[in-house]
Amino acid sequence: MSEMIRNNEEKQKILKEIVTKLHAGSDIKSVQKQFKEIIKNVSPEEIAAMEQSLIDEGVPVEHVQSLCDVHVKVFEDTLEKQKTGKAIPGHPVHTYKAENKHLRVLIKGIKREVKKVVKGKDRKSFETILTELKDVEIHYQRKENQLFPFLEAVNFTGPSRVMWGKQDEIRLLFKEIDAAYSSDDMSALKSHIARLVKALSGMIFMEEKILFPTAMRKLPETSWKQIRRGEGEIGYAWVKPGNLWDPNVVKTGIPDFEKIAAEAEKARREKPVSEPSEGSTPLAGDREEAGQIPLDVGSLTGKQINMMLKVLPLDISYVDENDRVLYYSQGKERMFPRSPGIIGRTVQNCHPPKSAHIVQKIIDSFRIKEKDEAEFYFTMNDRFLHIRYFPIYDENGEYKGVIEAGQDLTEIRALEGEQKLLDW
Repeated sequence: MSEMIRNNEEKQKILKEIVTKLHAGSDIKSVQKQFKEIIKNVSPEEIAAMEQSLIDEGVPVEHVQSLCDVHVKVFEDTLEKQKTGKAIPGHPVHTYKAENKHLRVLIKGIKREVKKVVKGKDRKSFETILTELKDVEIHYQRKENQLFPFLEAVNFTGPSRVMWGKQDEIRLLFKEIDAAYSSDDMSALKSHIARLVKALSGMIFMEEKILFPTAMRKLPETSWKQIRRGEGEIGYAWVKPGNLWDPNVVKTGIPDFEKIAAEAEKARREKPVSEPSEGSTPLAGDREEAGQIPLDVGSLTGKQINMMLKVLPLDISYVDENDRVLYYSQGKERMFPRSPGIIGRTVQNCHPPKSAHIVQKIIDSFRIKEKDEAEFYFTMNDRFLHIRYFPIYDENGEYKGVIEAGQDLTEIRALEGEQKLLDW
């Protein structure tokens, strides 16, 4: 076997052969024995590159996802022995690992509490630890919205898409646990908790032995600084980031939109504007020179437009004709987690792999003007949400992107009667 492994290309070929054999039903131990030489020398990055290569060759993400646990198991002993390095407190990877440390404690706790609750004891303790355990969602959302976009920027999309799919499986397990618990189906509850514990523990292993070491090698320091600066938009699970690693040591090139808007407003105020003659109307060009942006009707400064979009009771996003996310509103009506990491990201990668094809179908229909709207409405966390997509075309009828507008209609749906007078 050692003679065969002459370069990375051949090594990748053998790694894919391992996965193919597993997919065909080969026993893990027999595969480990056959490929002992390469398995003991495999690196986290090579495993991640193998997943990437499979997806690039057209293997569906769902297939790679279904084999993920198995092929990781093959390399488990080797990965366990490898040193993954330490991150400084405050660095995103250090925060992820600190959250995982707390998650391990919660996993032990839920295993302990489920034994009691199936016997009809300590329901309150079980509910408390299950609620705390669900905060792992924040950990996953930060990965999906802050870390994954930067990996995509260096053309490393496969492993993150596979991991997103595995995280969706965990989300589904939480729903199944809630359903079993509410119906007092203790047999199902015990089974679902066992699956959850295995899935959470497996995710920790994949993060710390494959994802984080690979990300540390692939992403430059400036990327980590951008990641750190955007994390606050999502938040943290159970821990607060340290402060020894300073994300503000160097500039990263992220536009400071508030500063730009303030400077534009200052320039507008300081620039003398000639008074229009009596009976005349300022032209669009005059308004533009005064620091304002001419619109079809009237004009506004960039700062005014930003303030207006923030106060509207809508969650708005704009995706351009190249499927890149250029904007999302920062209002109070945020229905889904978003952070600056998604700016410039392809909209397909902003959705779970299982729903990316729906996003593509909407965009394709808008491009050829087959449809002029897509609409969704559903209940999530006891809130009734309404989301619509609209295509944008320029004056020549060319496709220029899509607007997503979402609104929480819970209170509006509950309205009855009339209110024609001010009630405050």
